[in-house]
Amino acid sequence: MTIPQQLILPDDLSVALPDYIHQPVLRQLAERVQYDMLGHMTQALRHDTDHAAQSARILERLYQTPIADASILVAITNEARPRLLLTRRAAHMNSHAGEVSCAGGKHEHYDGNNVITALREACEETALPPNKVQLLGQLPIQTSKSGMSVRPIVALIEPNLELVPEIGEISRIFWADFERLITQPTIEYAIEYTMMEQTATIVTPSWQIEGETVWGLTGKVLASLLETGFDRQLEWYYRMQESGLDIGR
Repeated sequence: MTIPQQLILPDDLSVALPDYIHQPVLRQLAERVQYDMLGHMTQALRHDTDHAAQSARILERLYQTPIADASILVAITNEARPRLLLTRRAAHMNSHAGEVSCAGGKHEHYDGNNVITALREACEETALPPNKVQLLGQLPIQTSKSGMSVRPIVALIEPNLELVPEIGEISRIFWADFERLITQPTIEYAIEYTMMEQTATIVTPSWQIEGETVWGLTGKVLASLLETGFDRQLEWYYRMQESGLDIGR
């Protein structure tokens, strides 16, 4: 399914400001993500009663951020018991086949900025309507194992949306209990890794969520989200099982 560019316009997008978020965990997340993104400007925002101006400054920063190779939408439901949207990629995909991911994908030249990329891809993959999304901000760039730069865009979405997986790309849509995730321990996940025609077993942190293993780039994005929003420090590593050699983060 292709989403025409004209259906997602920057002027149609909205920001979730902490003053309007009732759920305490989500309010703290919004404050931290926006502070991390804007730095000293956040102090001025807190004393600015013009909420339209606050939203405009946040959107301006998002739109002016250099364009990444790909963007993903870290979407959390705006409700008393928030849930975080996750997908499992189809087994026939050329990259990251069968792995858990946030909805998202590669930047297209007509997108204009990372936010539009994330929203367009999320709509294509899950039928998530862009007008049901309120932006919180962005997280630091992550690099995929193929070397692509990936920008996570954090947002709140309306609860109880009827999402539909795009069968060409997504085999399952599921949800993480967000408040549980904040303190949920990680476990080591072992995977066969081939490099230079040599195969070894590596171990890396992961979460077990709804019967799925969340690791790799998606795991790193969630770890970054929890560090930014809730000061949770997680060591993220890829280590050869037998030798204990760390082969990268």
